[in-house]
Amino acid sequence: MPGRRGEHMHVRLTMIGFAAVLLLAGAEARAAELLMVERTGCAWCERWRAQVGPVYPKTDEGRTAPLRRADLDRMPEDLSLAGPVVFTPTFILVDDGREIGRITGYADESMFWGLLGSLLRKHAGGAG
Repeated sequence: MPGRRGEHMHVRLTMIGFAAVLLLAGAEARAAELLMVERTGCAWCERWRAQVGPVYPKTDEGRTAPLRRADLDRMPEDLSLAGPVVFTPTFILVDDGREIGRITGYADESMFWGLLGSLLRKHAGGAG
């Protein structure tokens, strides 16, 4: 019976992989975009663009929530935000035009990725 046990394990692993793909696809379908609010001359915005900007669209997070950029003085009118944006950069996770959550400021890559991961997990779990 060792062959049957191996077959069952293969089926289980395949089902687990399929479930993971469905969860990721659901998260991608739900998180429409990540809005980056910036302003001219913002050193922290420039730092984010240099450190994270080039890799962001290549990551799972970037595919789940593609980046949209907006100037603080020309905010998009198609969004329903929880409150005004005061500091730049501010990153706002938006789904169907509605704010899900935000990250105010940028200190470094690890802070950004950690906070963004928390926002995406929260949203994928249905909270928001």
